[in-house]
Amino acid sequence: MTSNTITVERIIKAPAASIFALLSDAGKHSEFDGSGTVRGTKDASRPLSLGTKFGMSMHMGVGYTTSNEVVEFEQDRRIAWQTTGLGGIVGGRVWRYELEPTADGTLVKETWDVSKDRQRFFLKRSNLAPAAKNGMRRTLDRIAETLEG
Repeated sequence: MTSNTITVERIIKAPAASIFALLSDAGKHSEFDGSGTVRGTKDASRPLSLGTKFGMSMHMGVGYTTSNEVVEFEQDRRIAWQTTGLGGIVGGRVWRYELEPTADGTLVKETWDVSKDRQRFFLKRSNLAPAAKNGMRRTLDRIAETLEG
């Protein structure tokens, strides 16, 4: 990985508003997560908006939790959250979704942005980058399966 971001995209045959509603409900993230690491929210499900903080229960070899804050938000167009752990000592990567209506549905772009991550140097050189890309592809597939019926 030479840049600080990885982006995957696909057309999903659903309105942007439906996709955004799914993405902006942290309680549903485990339903479409393609990485297999998201187990669920630590708080009651609620719609996300700019500045919303939410915790997630995760598992990658061992269980752990993350703290997340919505750092970008444009209704039905873009949502991103920054993820940290251990009280902000680790992490800082941003998960971003951008939605663009098309004649065939919605072009959905998911980006893994490590430009502000404290472990950026290691993440870019580890096998986590290709694994993240594969998980992101599966995530978009699962969103499509959920919303296209």
